[in-house]
Amino acid sequence: MTSPSPHSTTVHDRRWWILAVLCLSLAIIGLDNTILNVALPTIQAEFAASGSELQWIVDIYILIFAGLLLTMGTIGDRYGRHRALEAGLLIFGFASLGAAYAGSTTWLLTGRAIMGIGGALIMPATLSLIIHVFPREERGKAISIWAGVSGAAIGLGPLIGGILLEYFWWGSVFLVNVPIVITALIAGRILIPESRDPHPAPIDIAGSVLSIAAVSALLFGIIEAPARGWIDTLVLASFIAAIILAIAFFLWERRIDHPMLDLDLFRNARFSAGSGAIMLAFFALFGTVFLLTQYLQFVHGYTALEAGIRMIPVALGIMVGAGRSHLLVNHFGTTRVITGALVALAIVLSSIAFWTTGTSYWIIGLVLFLLAVSMGNIMAPATDAVMGAVPGDRAGVGSAMNDVTRQVGGAFGVAIIGSAMNTVYSSNMSNAVGNLPPQAADPARDSIGRAIAVAGQIGGDAGNALIRAAGSAFVDGMAIGVLIAAGTALLAAVLVGRFMPAQDRQDQAETMEQEAPVPTSPSPRITTQTSPTAR
Repeated sequence: MTSPSPHSTTVHDRRWWILAVLCLSLAIIGLDNTILNVALPTIQAEFAASGSELQWIVDIYILIFAGLLLTMGTIGDRYGRHRALEAGLLIFGFASLGAAYAGSTTWLLTGRAIMGIGGALIMPATLSLIIHVFPREERGKAISIWAGVSGAAIGLGPLIGGILLEYFWWGSVFLVNVPIVITALIAGRILIPESRDPHPAPIDIAGSVLSIAAVSALLFGIIEAPARGWIDTLVLASFIAAIILAIAFFLWERRIDHPMLDLDLFRNARFSAGSGAIMLAFFALFGTVFLLTQYLQFVHGYTALEAGIRMIPVALGIMVGAGRSHLLVNHFGTTRVITGALVALAIVLSSIAFWTTGTSYWIIGLVLFLLAVSMGNIMAPATDAVMGAVPGDRAGVGSAMNDVTRQVGGAFGVAIIGSAMNTVYSSNMSNAVGNLPPQAADPARDSIGRAIAVAGQIGGDAGNALIRAAGSAFVDGMAIGVLIAAGTALLAAVLVGRFMPAQDRQDQAETMEQEAPVPTSPSPRITTQTSPTAR
């Protein structure tokens, strides 16, 4: 069975049930992006992990995931998207089992990396199968639901993680994936049809290797810079290597006949603007969530469960925003909805810079909800714009590109925003730890979690003073981090408003064809009219 074009009217009778299974498969991807955040303090205590190790535990999954997405999307197009989905679920499930019983940070990092391989097979398969089973007129609604579930899983991750940590050991945050995988595999085998590209291109192995190497080098430099210094030889070498590898990747993709990433796709303004909006929005979201889960636990002193409960507004807001975004798009058009949501996101993020160590949760909860509503109104319309620009037989690659922008943006968000926060935190803590011995001062300066552990060992007024200093230093660092995120969102709004056309070129052609008058004579004078309604 082959894929329809992006504008096909092919209808599958079980398409909404198929969507439910695809959303269930997708849920573990979104869940795993944030369920780990709430477990970071526990994992840090379990393995005595440093601040940079915590970032790598989060980022290694995203790094492998993002680096392999284009290759795995191509594999799905070539060998079958349902087959790729099943393989990804199996890999993800077994890797989750391994991570759950990790005995060291190295073991945990390995499990997370293998989970990234499975995720890279799962995510593009879900979106490309939606393109296959839904006609164009229903696709916007289906993608809105898909995006809403993805966002809701991201928002529910801290809550589910908190519940599990309250009653079980830290490995349960990975073990929860297993029953979801089993359910999705069984339901998928019953419901999901197979589809593939009838004329698949060869797999671009060299392009895949170059892309992974370039992203890895850049992330390594960003994550290690706060600890080693931004002008450290190894950090600078990482940045230089990233630039060289990125240039080599683009030159290689231009040279070969069947590139992993068709650079000509970026000539389509809706594809480019939609991809950029997704990347920059997820940069802001992932980096901010990385900070907020620590803020709730370390600064406000909430348990993992209490912090998870207080992150519920994120899940609700994304469901509301993404679930209703197609209605706003029908009324205002894609460009205006995405631009407005990005501006709103920038304003909401900027407000977090005014938080203190004693900010009321009612303010925090409202801000989280508004942040998530803004994200929902970016995710679904931008994804629809990207997929509408991709030929149906390359839906896997198009879906992978959409997912790459999410994951690379998210990984860079955690790395850059987390690094900015760590830099400010370490600088502000220098005076507070001046009277401590080096074996206590160094960990206290490294991260707020380790500072609280040191304070517990010191005890008394000195320990309490160290906790207060660490809380203030963290809040100062978080303010810088969210302002970086806000600036990124505002930049994205300018780019989308300036460059994204209201309609995809193919949609414009179809609209003109549909609105052309019916000929009434052998030699009619045919006129066309461009639809005033922006999709």
